[in-house]
Amino acid sequence: MAITLKANQRKDLKQSVTRELRHEGNVPGVVYGKDKEPVNVAVNSLELLKTVRDEGKNAIISLDIDEGSTVNVMLHEYQIDPLKDELIHADFYIVNMSEEMDVEVPVRLEGEAAGAKEGGVVQQPLYDLAIRAKPGDIPEEIVVDVSELNIGDAVMVGDLKESRKYEITEDENTTIVSVTPPEEMPEEPDLDNADAEPERVGEEADDEGSDNEENSENDDK
Repeated sequence: MAITLKANQRKDLKQSVTRELRHEGNVPGVVYGKDKEPVNVAVNSLELLKTVRDEGKNAIISLDIDEGSTVNVMLHEYQIDPLKDELIHADFYIVNMSEEMDVEVPVRLEGEAAGAKEGGVVQQPLYDLAIRAKPGDIPEEIVVDVSELNIGDAVMVGDLKESRKYEITEDENTTIVSVTPPEEMPEEPDLDNADAEPERVGEEADDEGSDNEENSENDDK
């Protein structure tokens, strides 16, 4: 089910007008799609962020433009001001609800790995899974249960259960999560021999040299 979000069409694209929109709590954006003319819009920044937070980044949004033309879109890209941490621009892509599309879905681990209780380290190389599905069948996330994983075990993409609603396009040999052995602790220094007197190689060589000279003098006599 699509989430309705109101939008106003932007006809004046001057920077001063855009700044005023942001000051009022709105974010400028553009709506575009296949064989569709781009439309400049503005939406409430907080409502958009709440929608993405609650429904996920692949949420289907029913964008009501000027309370007349309604289109189903997905938030394709967005820009955030790194200094103010505010949303400053959004791109909405018009989707066809009857056509499949390629997207990436977040992967969430569930449970505590058995190997982790023994000191193993849980590693997750893959955080987003590539799938193909109709917009209405895109899951919010893919959940992977790791509770049965022991040290040395791993879950690959090929281990995931098949779904009738979407097709996994990720390489089946890609590792999603693994439990590796605990890191070996560095060996402690041998304190018993730490205070031992080091071998005086140079002095022994000098002693041998002195003995040889003394023997040579005795032979001459």
